[in-house]
Amino acid sequence: MTLADQTETRATTVPTRDEVFGAHEGGKLSTGLTAPLGNARDLAIAYTPGVADVSRAIAADPSLAARYTWSNRLVAVVSDGTAVLGLGDIGPRAALPVMEGKSALFKSFAGLDSIPVVLDTTDVDEIVETMVRMRPTFGAVNLEDVSAPRCFELERRLIEALDCPVMHDDQHGTAIVLLAALRGACAVQNRPLSGLRIVVSGAGAAGVACTRILLAAGATDIVLLDSRGIVDAGRGGVKADLAAVTNPRGVTGGVGEAMAGADVFVGLSSATLPEEILSTMAPEAMVFALSNPDPEVHPDVAARHASIVATGRSDFPNQINNVLAFPGVFRGALDAGARRITERMKLAAAEAIFSVAADDLATDRIVPSPFDPRVAPAVSAAVAHAADTPE
Repeated sequence: MTLADQTETRATTVPTRDEVFGAHEGGKLSTGLTAPLGNARDLAIAYTPGVADVSRAIAADPSLAARYTWSNRLVAVVSDGTAVLGLGDIGPRAALPVMEGKSALFKSFAGLDSIPVVLDTTDVDEIVETMVRMRPTFGAVNLEDVSAPRCFELERRLIEALDCPVMHDDQHGTAIVLLAALRGACAVQNRPLSGLRIVVSGAGAAGVACTRILLAAGATDIVLLDSRGIVDAGRGGVKADLAAVTNPRGVTGGVGEAMAGADVFVGLSSATLPEEILSTMAPEAMVFALSNPDPEVHPDVAARHASIVATGRSDFPNQINNVLAFPGVFRGALDAGARRITERMKLAAAEAIFSVAADDLATDRIVPSPFDPRVAPAVSAAVAHAADTPE
């Protein structure tokens, strides 16, 4: 895509403020009917007295709720509003438009119904208890925009407490799509993932999950950075665990030392990457500047020093967009009747995304378009198969 093409794309895809507010007025969701309700007979079937027969049957055999209600296919999109997009801790009410949007994506891309659940508490115990009490209502939980490090504990606790799929999309959706994109970039350059020197800037929710999935996929040389520099065992907690399996060359210092000779930069921190540091990367470098709306380095600047550039934005090539992953992941997990979303399922999702793009790969197309109709079915099928495959 030329600079002129990019400029034209930006001009046609960036909505006006009036368009944005107009589209959100009254919210973006409504409920629909799956059975007719046009006359007295329909009313007697959908509601009283007919519904009583269904309720009695479920009371006698609770497993029938999966067949005769929407609960088995309903995703709860849960947030406390503490880490919303690039806006930070803006609270549950301000987070609700984002959760409505997430529910709209579930329906549009995977045919799944979902409901936003924004909670006016940041207490992990309270959130877990709330979701346990609500468990009869839904069949899966998509955690969204929960700040680190609480998000790690919250996801772990919910997985332990609930007998249904739970996934924090800011962590794992990002990680799945990043892995798919890096697989595409490696295929374009005919390079193995295991031979790359990778720098991950940001050790929050997404950075931790991305590091873990890249290691699981075969990466052997990852240097992880947080706001204090290269992560070492002194950080404690999750970061200490990652320090034990990253930085095999023992690099010390900050981003300048980490980036010298690096093949891949993955930006997940919103920290600005100076061009002079970018210029120290290895030849044929790859830059994934994923912070939104402002990437760590502008794509035009990154392109001066890198062969492949990706961002989280829709107005540049190679958009790393979670919508490539999460609708199909949840659809596949629910189709398979899975109680957990496993690492095997996440790796399968990344491979499925890569496979859709594999026949048409290029430096400006390392992942498929979010609107490619093949993506969600491919991901859901791969996830369902992985769920049915013994570990």
